[in-house]
Amino acid sequence: MVANNTKELSAARAPGVSWDELAEADSRPVPEYLKQGSCPDLGSEPLSTERYTSPEFFQRENDRMWPRVWQFAAREEELRNPGDVVVYENAGRSYALTRQQDGSVRAFFNVCLHRGRKLRTADGKVGEFRCPYHGWTWNIDGSLKTIPSRWDFKHLDDEPLNLPEAEVASWGGFIFVREEQGGPSLKEFLGELPLHFERWLPERRYTTAWVAKVVPANWKATAEAFMEAYHVIATHPQIMPFTGDANSKYSLHGDNVNLAITPFGTTSPHLHGAGLDEQAIMDAFLRYNGRVVPKDSTIEVPAGVTARRAMGDFNRRRFSEMAGMDLDHASDAEVQDAFTYNVFPNFSPWGGFSPAVVYRWRPWQDQDHTLMEVRILGLVPEGEPLPDVVRMQMLEPHQNWAEALGVLGSIIDQDMGNLPHVQAGMKLSKTKKLQLANSQEVRIRHFHQTLDKYLADPGHGEVE
Repeated sequence: MVANNTKELSAARAPGVSWDELAEADSRPVPEYLKQGSCPDLGSEPLSTERYTSPEFFQRENDRMWPRVWQFAAREEELRNPGDVVVYENAGRSYALTRQQDGSVRAFFNVCLHRGRKLRTADGKVGEFRCPYHGWTWNIDGSLKTIPSRWDFKHLDDEPLNLPEAEVASWGGFIFVREEQGGPSLKEFLGELPLHFERWLPERRYTTAWVAKVVPANWKATAEAFMEAYHVIATHPQIMPFTGDANSKYSLHGDNVNLAITPFGTTSPHLHGAGLDEQAIMDAFLRYNGRVVPKDSTIEVPAGVTARRAMGDFNRRRFSEMAGMDLDHASDAEVQDAFTYNVFPNFSPWGGFSPAVVYRWRPWQDQDHTLMEVRILGLVPEGEPLPDVVRMQMLEPHQNWAEALGVLGSIIDQDMGNLPHVQAGMKLSKTKKLQLANSQEVRIRHFHQTLDKYLADPGHGEVE
């Protein structure tokens, strides 16, 4: 389901050095697939604010889209042993993902077939699923085990009473669920993504931090705050000395995957003429990019060397030590740039050899609220056991992301400062239209065109 208009964007690019040009100058070769990504012209039509504010539109998403897509529900390290359970809830559904005796994972609808109580309200470990209300019990494979006073339910002798299941598939340590049977396999759904991540070893990663907070904005508006670098000039001006925001590379990979690569170690073209030398670029990088740089680090940029090259050398050594493996082959880009992938509809894993950021967005109760989650994944050193599971830390409304995630959290706090006003503003809009940049916001348009294909299912009626 690729967009019909495949014409490449031909608009003049931002001034300065593009990501492709930076990649060509890197000290190690950048993977070819990163350089080959394309950015088709998807048109310039405005989006309607109703897509974010309408309860009816929100309900159509719940009815027509969410049951038919693969959703990231858990990491493998959360379900290590038989009987381990993760409760994944989204869009009015609740699933109990359970590790089986044979090592597989199954996802049961988390509802008792007697009177409808949730079987599980939290993650944990079980030997069976026993409803706390009346004691109906199922084995961990979903087969019925016990009905108290079975003599009083003779009318159910011929009823299938196993717990209903959703589909389960996995890739790179991520476990996905899909409610409705049929449609593309997870492999087909992800397209080129596994190829891109193969050298970055997602299956050897584990959760080192996991933080969440309810955001007073629509789930799509929240996700879209992380789909473009256009907002850096106004929202994150402190990172412009070392961030090539307007020189980011945007590419689309089928209907369900897109990518933004934002270069670091180079100055924003918006600061053209600021006269920053390479050491000044490095100093700003060290101050504001806690994702790839240890706190209070100092790096001297040698004469004749760029900040980007110096940071590449520093991080290759550091990440090699952290991972217990030789990363001399890693390009400068792969140890510092932001490789922000989006997998439709609500999963964003970052690529590269740096500690990986993973975003997930879930609509929370209604169209005006979102549960935003941020995970950090580190690499398990080769030959070492998997560390203990890190559970999700839920922030209270008054708590900032910086309290839990440091410098990265402070950047997220700046994004969060916009979102409540975005949601309120869309409801107040006179035109009811949102205008998008053709290139820098192409991932947002791509996202909505994919959403429309799910909503326009002929079996459920046409989208307005």
